[in-house]
Amino acid sequence: MTIGTTDQTAPHGVARNSRYWVLFVMTMVYALNIADRFVLSTLIEPIKAEFALSDSAVGFLTGVALALFYTTAGLPLGALADRVNRRNMIAWALAIWSMFTAFCGMAGNFWQLLLARIGVGVGEAGGTPPSHSILADYFRPSERGVAMSIYAIGVSIGSAMGGIGGGLLAEHYGWRVGLIAFAAASLPVLILLWTVREPRRGASDAHADAQEAQPSFRESLAFIRSQKSLVHVLAGATIATFSGGGLVWWTPAFLGRSHGMSVGEAGLDVGLMNGVGGGIAMVLAVFVMLRLARMEAKWHCQFVAWLTLLISIPGVAAHMVSDRATAILLLWLFIPFINVMIGPSLALIQNLTRPGMRGFTVAVLLFTANIANLALAPQLIGFASDLLAPRIEDPAQSLRYALAFAGLTGLWAAYHFWAAIRTLPQDLARAGSA
Repeated sequence: MTIGTTDQTAPHGVARNSRYWVLFVMTMVYALNIADRFVLSTLIEPIKAEFALSDSAVGFLTGVALALFYTTAGLPLGALADRVNRRNMIAWALAIWSMFTAFCGMAGNFWQLLLARIGVGVGEAGGTPPSHSILADYFRPSERGVAMSIYAIGVSIGSAMGGIGGGLLAEHYGWRVGLIAFAAASLPVLILLWTVREPRRGASDAHADAQEAQPSFRESLAFIRSQKSLVHVLAGATIATFSGGGLVWWTPAFLGRSHGMSVGEAGLDVGLMNGVGGGIAMVLAVFVMLRLARMEAKWHCQFVAWLTLLISIPGVAAHMVSDRATAILLLWLFIPFINVMIGPSLALIQNLTRPGMRGFTVAVLLFTANIANLALAPQLIGFASDLLAPRIEDPAQSLRYALAFAGLTGLWAAYHFWAAIRTLPQDLARAGSA
């Protein structure tokens, strides 16, 4: 079944009515991807208590275990997304990661939970590249900033679900029920996926060649390396993921240790910041992108660079103040905005890449960003916290200092977005999106 009809004003016959439905469905898939990932970070403290884990072990469980297999499977699955029916691939990926999320809730010990977490990573690796590639074929280059900003609202929806829902379910029914409930939430979205039509690759690119030969793995990688602005956008998005999303993995635990909040209270606050605050920030970003869509592409980079730079200030300060109310206020100036850069960054990446290699290029971003977000951030912050604990007067405060230092990497991310501007026009032309 396909929703909508073909409109002759749409690029290359893409059904204009249906593309917004497709955007909605892909956003819901992305929300579940984030929710199933985020809920475990909300449940860190009860899981740590039940299995008697250190912060380093928690960092490995919540980040490294997911990232190692997410990133290992991501590149070949990204290349696969450029060759197979993308809608079907997304459906299989959603079913697999949801099943393993349920297995996480059934784990009887650390090692069972670790294996199930690995399964979640493999499943999630197969969902995002084909989703981005489909959306790029439903929207023109000038429209992708808006479309990807709407798609990125899935982060706020998923984070709110994982934070608020996971925290409340854990307080009333235990952490296991929370994980199983989130796994079951995928069933309605799986049904919706079958209403999505697989578009022709390059359908919304004015100069795309339907007969263009499928590039090899090596050719795709060589093209990415040759696009200097693309390399800078990939680097900026990767580091921004570390300095923003990487810190939020530990925020519920930070609020509990440094400010005496319960799992439910911390989950609710962070969930509201991600869900309500992040949702509002994402909607505002859509309006900004509507304005920027009529301007030169360099303004996309300028917008993301300034945003990344400015939110780093409250991001660092929130972990240094001792007053709970002030810390919460500063987190409200930080967390809701950390994902705003996703939409403009994804649009730039799609526009700087040729149609036949978009799935692979997204997989490259997922590889680097998830190493930063899921492996390096949880693990390095956990190590830093454990290292500081015996060396300070109040060991419970070690996490706050580790988080404050990690937040400074936002300055580095901003530099790369500015650096991308230098070669942006010629690189867009080479990709066919000028």
